[in-house]
Amino acid sequence: MKNRHASSDRLKMSRFKLDALLDITLSINANLPAGDLLAKYESILRNNLQIGKIMIFKYSETWECILNGGFPENYRTGINVEKDLLKYGKTVFRDEIQGMEGVEIIIPVYNNNVPLAFILIGDIDEEGRGVSPVIKHLNFVQTISSIILVAIENIRLFSESLRQEALKKELELAARMQQKLIPDNNLMPADGKLVVTGFYYPHYEVGGDYYDCIQLSDTITGFCIADVSGKGISAAILMSNFQAALRALFTSDIGLVILTEKLNKLTVANTLGDMFITAFLARYDSSSGILEYVNAGHNPPVLYNTADGGITYLNSQCVAIGMFDEIPYIREDKIIVRDYSKLVCYTDGLSDLKGDDGKEILTNEIVKNISNMEPVRDNIMDMLDQLGIPVGNPGLFDDVSIMAADLFAR
Repeated sequence: MKNRHASSDRLKMSRFKLDALLDITLSINANLPAGDLLAKYESILRNNLQIGKIMIFKYSETWECILNGGFPENYRTGINVEKDLLKYGKTVFRDEIQGMEGVEIIIPVYNNNVPLAFILIGDIDEEGRGVSPVIKHLNFVQTISSIILVAIENIRLFSESLRQEALKKELELAARMQQKLIPDNNLMPADGKLVVTGFYYPHYEVGGDYYDCIQLSDTITGFCIADVSGKGISAAILMSNFQAALRALFTSDIGLVILTEKLNKLTVANTLGDMFITAFLARYDSSSGILEYVNAGHNPPVLYNTADGGITYLNSQCVAIGMFDEIPYIREDKIIVRDYSKLVCYTDGLSDLKGDDGKEILTNEIVKNISNMEPVRDNIMDMLDQLGIPVGNPGLFDDVSIMAADLFAR
C-alpha cells in the first residue's frame, strides 16, 4: 500500500511538473511581462515544491536582484555577484559554497556560454522531512529556471531593440531637421562679387556644427560658422536654438559686438552654463569691400589675397558664446578687400585631423589648397578628396564643417 501511495505521489508530481512547464511555455508565448513570469516561477518553487527561499541575480547592463523570495532584504544587498558568485561555473551545494550562510545550492544559468543569472536556494523546511525538496526536484528546478531566465532576457533584448529602433528613427528625423538648418549650396550667393560654398559632415547622425549665409541687403551678406562644445542630440538642439536666434537678430546695421552679446545672453539662458558655442560672425559689403567680423573663441578663418599671396588669420578676440553670463571683452575687426580674395571658415573637426607626420594639420591643408587662382569651391573639393573626407580617413573623429567664399574686388 505504501509503495502504491508513493508511486501515486510521484505520478502526481510528474504531471504537475509537466503542467507547470506547459503553463510557463504558454505564458511566454502569450508575451506575459517578466514580472508575471517571475511570479509564476516563485509560486511553483515555493508553494508547490516547498522550497523555502529563492533569490535570483540576473545580468542586463549590470547585475541586479530580480527576485527575492524568503531571504532577508539585507542579505540581498550584502552579495557582490562579481566577487561572490562568478567563481561558480556549475551547480554547487552547501559544502562547496563559501561565505553565504543559509544558501544550500547555487545554480548558474548560462546563455550562449555567458553567465546570465545565478539562482540562490535555501530550504527552510528541510529538517525532519527526509530528502530536501531542493535535491529531489533539482533537475526540474534547473530546467524551469533556465527557461524562465532566457525568456526574460529575450523580453529585455526585444524591448531594447524596440527602444533602439525608436531612437534610430528619432535620430534620423533630427538629422533631416538639422540638415535643413544648413543652407543649400544652390541657394548660396553666386553673383559677380561674391560666391559662397559650404560643406557639412556630422560625425554622428546629428552634430553640433553649424554655418549660415544670410542676405541682409542687396549688397550686404552675413556669415556665421559655429561649433557647440559637445555632440549628439543636446548639441543639435542648442545649435538649432542658436540658428533661430541668429536669424532673428542679424541685420545689416546691428553692431557685431551687440549681436554677440545678445547671442551670449540667449545661449546662457538655454544652457545654464553647461555648454558653450565657439562662433565666427562676419558681415561683408560687396559694394565697399568691407569685411567686418567678431571671432568668439572659434578657429581662425583663413583669408587669402590672390594678388600678393598674403595670408591673414581672422583670430579670436573674445571667449566663446555662453561661457560666461557676460563676455568680458569683445572686439570687432574690419578688413577692406581690395583684390580677389578667398575666405575659408572651418570647425576643429578639420583642423584637428592628423597628417602623415602624426601632427594636427591645423590650417596647413587649407593654405596649400587655396593658394592659387582657382575658385575656392574647387579648392575645397580637392582638399576634402585628398584628406579622405567624409570616407576614407580613419582619423575622422568629429563633425567637419567648412564655409568658403570668393570675395571679388570692387
